[in-house]
Amino acid sequence: MTESVFERISDCAQELKIGVYTGKLNGFIDTENMSPEQIDAVAKVFEHLCAQKNETIISTLLKMSRLPLKEPKTFEGFDFGNVHGKQVDTLKNLPSLSAIHARKNIAFIGPQGVGKTHLAMAYGRECCINRLKTYFLKATELNQKFVDAVKYGHEGSTINGLVKPSCLIIDEIGRCVFNRESTRMFFDMVDRRYNKEGPNTMIFTSNRSPDKWGEYFSEDSSLLCALDRIFDDATVFMMKGDSYRGRKLETIALETGRTKTATATR
Repeated sequence: MTESVFERISDCAQELKIGVYTGKLNGFIDTENMSPEQIDAVAKVFEHLCAQKNETIISTLLKMSRLPLKEPKTFEGFDFGNVHGKQVDTLKNLPSLSAIHARKNIAFIGPQGVGKTHLAMAYGRECCINRLKTYFLKATELNQKFVDAVKYGHEGSTINGLVKPSCLIIDEIGRCVFNRESTRMFFDMVDRRYNKEGPNTMIFTSNRSPDKWGEYFSEDSSLLCALDRIFDDATVFMMKGDSYRGRKLETIALETGRTKTATATR
C-alpha cells in the first residue's frame, strides 16, 4: 500500500524530532483548505529536511570514525571476483551488516596485502552510512591510548570512549606488545563491550592467528578472558593469496650522465 502524504509528513516530523506538532500541522492544512498539490509540496519540504539531516549525521559519523575520507575504502572498491573458496558468499555478504545486527565480532587474518584492512574499513564505512557509530584505530594507537590513560589517570574515560561505538575496528594486532596494565585495560574494554546493550561488534585484522596473540599481550587470565569474549560469537576470515600491493606499479629504467658522442672514422 502506498504511504499517504500525511504519513510521509508524520514520519519526517518524527525524524526531525518535531512529531509533537504533527497534529497542529494537520489542523493548519485543513484550516487552510490546502489542495493535494500543496500538501504534497509540504511533504517534499519535510523530506528534503530529513535528507539534509541524514547527510549531516552520516558526515559527522564518518569524520569521527577516523576512517579515510579522501580515498575511502569501500566494498565497491574491493575485488570480490578475485576471492575464491567454499564460503566466499559469507565474505560477499559483509555489506549487509548482518554481523553487527547479530552482535557478532569479525576478524580478518592473513598476510600483508590481501585486503584485510580494506575490508575492515569498508565495513566501518557502511556502518556510518547506516548511522551506526564507528571508530577505527591501529593496535599501536590503542596501546598508546592505554599507556597514556594509566600515566594520566584517565583509564575510566578512555575505556568509556572505546565502549560507546557500535563498531570498533582494531587494525594490525601483532604490531606492538601490550604491557600488563594495557592488557588489563584491553580486557576491561572487551568485557564491557561484550555486556553492553545494542550493537557491540569489534573487528580485528592481524597477520597472526588468534592463538598466537598471546605473544603481544601480557599472558595472564585477563588476556584469556578477553579472547574468550571476542571469539565467543565471531566470524574469522582466514585469508591467503598474493598481495594486492604493487599491481599498478610501473617501472621505468633511466640512465644519468653525459650522452656519449660517437667518434667519426676517417
